[in-house]
Amino acid sequence: MLSEQSTPVVRATLPVVGAAIGEITELFYRKLFDARPELLRDLFNRGSQANGEQQKALAGSIAAFAGMLLEKPEDRPDALLARIAHKHASLGVTSEQYKIVHRHLFDAIAEVLGDAVTPEVAAAWDEVYWLMANALIAAETRLYQEAGGAEGDVRRRMEIVERREETPDVVSLLLRPADGRPVPSFRPGQYLGVQVELPDGARQIRQYSLSSAPDRSHWRISVKRLREAAGPDGEVSSWLHAHARPGDELTVSAPFGDLVLPEGDGPLLLASAGIGNTPMLSMLDHLLSTGSARPVVAVHADRSPADHAHREEHRALVRALPGGRLHLWYEEPGTQAPEAAAGRADVSGLELPHGVTAYLCGPLPFMRAVRGDLLRRGVPAEAIHYEVFGPDLWLGR
Repeated sequence: MLSEQSTPVVRATLPVVGAAIGEITELFYRKLFDARPELLRDLFNRGSQANGEQQKALAGSIAAFAGMLLEKPEDRPDALLARIAHKHASLGVTSEQYKIVHRHLFDAIAEVLGDAVTPEVAAAWDEVYWLMANALIAAETRLYQEAGGAEGDVRRRMEIVERREETPDVVSLLLRPADGRPVPSFRPGQYLGVQVELPDGARQIRQYSLSSAPDRSHWRISVKRLREAAGPDGEVSSWLHAHARPGDELTVSAPFGDLVLPEGDGPLLLASAGIGNTPMLSMLDHLLSTGSARPVVAVHADRSPADHAHREEHRALVRALPGGRLHLWYEEPGTQAPEAAAGRADVSGLELPHGVTAYLCGPLPFMRAVRGDLLRRGVPAEAIHYEVFGPDLWLGR
């Protein structure tokens, strides 16, 4: 909880800080990378920095956290923090790096806001920062302990045992430990942080969902190449498409991610678009391999049948489930998928079981549309969960 003396100060200054937060975060990252260029080279996503998404995500998370402290002081913003903590753990973020961030962030705040940052204001926002940072550090410490490693030490070497071309832009890679040990388990829906060394020496990391059930003799990731991305946006996916071959080794993190299949027998809605079906495939595969009879409504939207990665597998998994129903939408359906609807996904008219829990993954416009339809149909907000590939521009919503 925010202290009594800081609460009115944060409340009074939140509009000013919120109005300037975009400028503050942009200056913060510039200061941070000028002082510590290795963080941009080997930790932060250069593509998300170049397109401004990381700055927006940081601004959104700070504003959302401060707002929660003011409006819901008795609540713990666990959903907000868990998503960030899992992403940080996959990158190997350490508690010491929060001190570095603090220094450059508050230098940026002071420079942007000038005389408005009185000692009282600085102390109040310092409290906000450390409440959020310490909560994340605690969550990340637990994640590292669960992964069986020291703080920030989550990487392991995995050998590529098979490569499959799923679509012209999606390749799947089957991985097993390079040291011959058994494949560690994970929770359906989780992802790996994959680190590759690029031609300029940078060791960039991207997260890729595990796309099969955890009880296999391998891990599988499915990588979509970002062909049209300018600058460094698609540099890791392009490298993997061009260079990753059977027999090669990759450096990957332990599995992380909080969008995971819940235990129990309640009904599920698994809604995806594009490459967002990868965590759903893991969930469906797990449900089938464990003999689950849970009612499952699967929804998928894509550009065309040819662009639908793992299309036949996706269809077969849902059909094999005794309580499974699949609804497909293609913008360009052609003649290959007569059972699919044309256009964008629309769940407003689907028959949904009472008490459904929804899991969404795909582009933000798709998830916003599906979430809006579900809310209008009376599905509680707390029953709608989502995963964002890349910086979370939806934090706090």
